[in-house]
Amino acid sequence: MASIRLYAAAVLAVLSSACAGPVTTAPPSTAPPVDSAAPQAPSVAPPAGPAAHPGRAPRAGAPGARPRAVAAGSAEPAWTPPIVHTLAVLTVTRSVEAVLWPDPFADFRLERWGYHYGEAFTKPPLFDADQPAFRWDHDPWPINVIGHGLLGSEIYFRARSCRFGVPAAVAFAIAGTHLWEYGYEANGVRPSALDLVYTPLAGALLGELRYATWRAAAGIESAPARVLVRALVDPFGEIERGAGVFDC
Repeated sequence: MASIRLYAAAVLAVLSSACAGPVTTAPPSTAPPVDSAAPQAPSVAPPAGPAAHPGRAPRAGAPGARPRAVAAGSAEPAWTPPIVHTLAVLTVTRSVEAVLWPDPFADFRLERWGYHYGEAFTKPPLFDADQPAFRWDHDPWPINVIGHGLLGSEIYFRARSCRFGVPAAVAFAIAGTHLWEYGYEANGVRPSALDLVYTPLAGALLGELRYATWRAAAGIESAPARVLVRALVDPFGEIERGAGVFDC
């Protein structure tokens, strides 16, 4: 009977060790015994920051951290380049008008200027419905359709290339158009209702097409081809940027 009990106890011990899994025995400590009476050194916490987490990237602003890239479109619009560019374009255009059509644009008598400016600000814009389409202001249709479309697109595009949004660029084109009609040209002719509406509208459509093409040209791998496309889309702007006058 005793032998049966010993055999059963041995079987139970083997089954228990098998179910419990391998047991790891800690190696004997080689540290010297600690004297409870001696003062204990304060425990030091691991340093916080990048050294505590070697797999984590350093925070922005920390030594060795890479500066974050500026998000596209987050830069503020530049006002000086489009304003100066627009004033220069309007001045040159008005000078060309004086050469091509001396009467009335080369008449610099102050009394004539006073008369025309008075008419511009006391009467509604000119719109003669009896005239053919796009000649409602008595100007040839190529000047109204092509000339004013290009003028409006130049004003709009310069604002867009200097980081203006679409609504701001449209407002800039409207302001430039009113400056042309009531400032530059009003000393010779009465403002045109057609030009006041058509110039910024056509300018926004054509100018946005120019702007999209100008931006897409950045993806052209060939440098000469890239410069050629941008020069065709924005000749005056490329001259200004190439000369270091403006950066947009």
